[in-house]
Amino acid sequence: MSDESDRNVYGTELRPCSVDPETGFLRDGHCRHLRRDPGRHEVCAVLTEAFLTFSKAQGNDLTTPQPEFGFPGLEPGDRWCLCLPRWIEAREAGHAPPIVLEATHERVLDEIDPDTLREYELDPRAEETGDE
Repeated sequence: MSDESDRNVYGTELRPCSVDPETGFLRDGHCRHLRRDPGRHEVCAVLTEAFLTFSKAQGNDLTTPQPEFGFPGLEPGDRWCLCLPRWIEAREAGHAPPIVLEATHERVLDEIDPDTLREYELDPRAEETGDE
């Protein structure tokens, strides 16, 4: 399926990001690294209102459903495989959402250092309570 091993940033097996909604370039729930994916949908993020607003302002509306493409539209709290360049852009603008590191592909380490990733790591306790 993927072009190389599916490992997360910890070097262990890549965990699913989301199956509801289905995410990833292949819509198989995983943020895989694929040569045929120029967008690099490798970052598993938990979407925030700030990020969704930022993304829409950049011309990528992730909130409006597009049934013709099987796209349900996303809401804050949804997990989604983001394009690596978009996440970096959002971070630079102060709108990057938290990341689920176990479901983020190890190839993001080509562009983002581990300390930065840890700064944005989703607090597992926050997900249990619904807080960020």
